[in-house]
Amino acid sequence: MAALVFFTGTMDCGKSTLALQMDYNHAARGRRGLIYTRNDRAGAEVLSSRLGLAVAAIEVTDRTNFWVEVAERRTRGERVDYLICDEAQFFSAGQVDQLVMVVDEIGVDVFAFGITTDFRTRLFPGSARLIEMADRIERLQVEALCWCGERATHNARTVGGVMVTVGDQVVVGDTAVNADVVAYEVLCRRHHLRGLTAAVAHAAELSPWTLQDSFPESNGS
Repeated sequence: MAALVFFTGTMDCGKSTLALQMDYNHAARGRRGLIYTRNDRAGAEVLSSRLGLAVAAIEVTDRTNFWVEVAERRTRGERVDYLICDEAQFFSAGQVDQLVMVVDEIGVDVFAFGITTDFRTRLFPGSARLIEMADRIERLQVEALCWCGERATHNARTVGGVMVTVGDQVVVGDTAVNADVVAYEVLCRRHHLRGLTAAVAHAAELSPWTLQDSFPESNGS
């Protein structure tokens, strides 16, 4: 039976790379699929990986209706066996419901890839709905690391290497740190709560242990 599977993790854990591999594996077995993405770092109508791989993709917009698009293709006799949906956190809740219909009513597999929370640790609407509706949720096993070496669990937005906590939920950026340019960095929970990015830590010339000692836990101490 067809299924809706949500692959998730922080930035830098290989989601887009896995999406490309998933498409390759299914296509190699004679299946035919469609690749969708939204707000990819490389620009419109492309699914790219930080490893340098990229393929053409269908750009998702607010007007995209997955149910209508897949149903129309199938009506024309086109084979659609699966969908690859990258950056699915940027999809609307309604679009996720459309993907559910594609799975349940048309029998097309949907493999969605995305992060769960934004730079403020709030769930993206698309991710929240995927968590509610997916047949299966897979957490990627490739662990991204905080600058301190601990497992990264949170996504931080930075400007000039300094963490920011206000602004629109969706602002496209990458992981390169440039002055006055929006970028993103993965942090462990401890350093995300304290706003300690790699650039801030480096500027202070403090080790991870010194930083931890400098900011006691909020236990009244």
